Order: sequence, then structure tokens, then C-alpha cells
Amino acid sequence: MNWSWEFFFAYLTNGMMMRGAWTTIWLSVISMILGLGLGVVAAMMKMYGNRALRWTAEFYIWLFRGTPILIQLVIIYTGLPQLGIRLNVIESAILGLALNEGAYLAEVMRSGIMSVDKGQTDASRAIGMTWRQRMWLVIIPQATRTIIPPLGNQFNGMLKTTSLASVISMEELMRSAQMLAQTEFRVLEAYVVAAVWYLVLVSIWGLVQARIEAHYEKPFGPAAAVSPDAKKDIEKATQLSGAT
Repeated sequence: MNWSWEFFFAYLTNGMMMRGAWTTIWLSVISMILGLGLGVVAAMMKMYGNRALRWTAEFYIWLFRGTPILIQLVIIYTGLPQLGIRLNVIESAILGLALNEGAYLAEVMRSGIMSVDKGQTDASRAIGMTWRQRMWLVIIPQATRTIIPPLGNQFNGMLKTTSLASVISMEELMRSAQMLAQTEFRVLEAYVVAAVWYLVLVSIWGLVQARIEAHYEKPFGPAAAVSPDAKKDIEKATQLSGAT
């Protein structure tokens, strides 16, 4: 089979391929958002839940990290209907990708929270903060700096992982390349174009991720920006810490 630049450029701007690229983008975003939500819940259950909740979170993480996502997608799409749960291709793809991503993000969230110095928790508890206040006002803002880089890398991976949804006929970028290859029998050109599109998407996200990481690397703010009430709380926490 001879390489054809004519087919390559035709496929590069083909409407089917561009629709597939757009599907890859929104599928990645939706799956990542849902996966992040699942990851946060699983991390909290594993770190702060009772024994039953911890075991549930650990089983979920173990199951979805220990089995290939390709198998998970096939089981969700073909297995759930046998239990009376009927999902279409889009719903199956989103569910499978989100469940798999949530298992990995749970460990990312947990490691980020654990990276915050224990003294921060002790100081916030000393000034009477509730668990929710400690998490949202003290722990999470500091853990964000640790979480953002691996979180960005996970989304980078998600852009490419969506290609596995083609196995259940999800018409994303990979499936579009397959369909084009079957119509004209120009397999190499179609898959090279798909690779180019993935490189473009990943490169764009790399620029966005760099900006996000640069933003969170900045200091939280100058000391002068701290409110008088916050200064009193800090002084009180310092005094209590010194007394102990």
C-alpha cells in the first residue's frame, strides 16, 4: 500500500474526523468531572469513614485499578442489560471511563491531603474549626498544589483513553478513523491522522495545564492581605501550640 498525501489531507479536515475529535473532548471532560467527584468521595470514605465505608472504598479502588478499562467498558455495555440495566453507547462510555478514573483520582486526592503538614490540622482544630471548615479552609487549599499536576496528567491520559470506547462503537476520534479506513481502505492515512489529532489535543491541554500549575504555584497572598480576625485566630493558635 502506497502512502497518499491526498488522502492524508482529506482525512485531516474530514467532517467525520472533526466530529470525532469534538466527541473525544466532551467525553473526556464529562468523564473527568464525574471521575473527580467519585475520587473525592472514595478518598474521604477511605480516610475518614467507618470500617464499612473504608472497605467499600478500598474494594472499589482495588477493583477498578486492578482490571483493564477495556474489559470494564465491555462488561458495562453488554453485561448490565442482562441485569435489566440498559444503557446506550454514550452512557456506557461515560460510566465506564468515570468509574475507572475515579479509582485513580481517589489515590491522587488521598495523597494530596496527606501531604499537608499535620500541624495545620492541629492548629485549625485548636481554634475551634469544625471538620468541614478544616477541610475547605485549611487542608484542601494547601493540598491543591500537590493535586493539580497529577490531576492534569490524568486528564492528559483521559484524552487518549477515550479511544478504548471505540470497542463499544462510541464514535469518538478512534472510531471515526476506523470508519474512514473501512470506506476507502486507506488504513495508514486514517490512523496517522487520528494520531495527529490526539497530538494536537494533548498539546493544547499541555499549554492549559502549564498555566494552571503556574497559577497555583503562586503564594497564597501577602501577609498584609490577612484580615484582622484571621490574624487574631493565627495568634491564638500559635499561643495554644506554644502552651502545649
